[in-house]
Amino acid sequence: MREDLLQRVREVMAPLVERFDLAHGMPVLTLAPGRLLETARRLKEELGFDLFLDVTAVDWPGNERRFEVVYHFYSARQRVRLRAKTRVAEGEPVVDSLVSLYGSAGYMERECHDMFGIGFRGNPDLRPVLLYEGFVGHPLRKDYPKDREQPLVPTRTREEQP
Repeated sequence: MREDLLQRVREVMAPLVERFDLAHGMPVLTLAPGRLLETARRLKEELGFDLFLDVTAVDWPGNERRFEVVYHFYSARQRVRLRAKTRVAEGEPVVDSLVSLYGSAGYMERECHDMFGIGFRGNPDLRPVLLYEGFVGHPLRKDYPKDREQPLVPTRTREEQP
């Protein structure tokens, strides 16, 4: 990564991040959940991270802030990736949605909601995208039983499809 861009990221993000690291040449910003939306806005508007690549989570059972929500951004002009991450507790696994900044965040947040049960405040549509309505639980949580039986749901015939 270019040293001048790395220094600019450090300067712009200093008031918002708890920690700044490099992992395999990629900047990694660790921030409080309440700083996520402002951080993403500044990444996009001031630093040129114009592409939102994905959002996922890591489950750390037993930790006070059990879920680490991980975001990846890309600057097409600079050809640089950046990771931002925040931690949320199991009792309130909610972060702000990035849909207002990146429209593509809608589906990616739905996937993370399906798999981990992370809520995205401000996302108008958190219906299941990978699982079916009525699926119980979140299969990528480490305490999800792999042999769990799911409720049967009636299937629609082709003629019944809307």
